[in-house]
Amino acid sequence: MSDRLRLWLERADRGYRLRDAATGEPVRWEDERIRVIPVAGISYRAEAAADESFEPGRRLALVPEPDNEHDPNAIGVWDADRRVHAGYVPADVAVGLDADAWQAVSLLEFVEDGRRAGLRLLLAPKDAWIGVPRA
Repeated sequence: MSDRLRLWLERADRGYRLRDAATGEPVRWEDERIRVIPVAGISYRAEAAADESFEPGRRLALVPEPDNEHDPNAIGVWDADRRVHAGYVPADVAVGLDADAWQAVSLLEFVEDGRRAGLRLLLAPKDAWIGVPRA
């Protein structure tokens, strides 16, 4: 049997829960094979964050910003086509994170006054298989 991580995203109230596709067991956010993180700075980009490309279950792009004047370790969170920038990987997570080694999927949203006010991402190894339920 392969050691490749295989995850199903299972619908929940505001997004998805994680389930191990091989065993059917729930996968906790604290699992050492993954990271579940908030998007930092989303409140400054409310219009961008409202874009449907950030809905739970959507694949996202992690874009390093080595020339960022505030933080050379900054990693932007963009839609999959790199058209819309919603925020950043938190600074404490971005330090030492190789964005090319991870894939990102929108996992859970927080809505206030009808607008997306927060977003959690699933970071999984690039070679992980992530199954998203069909609409």
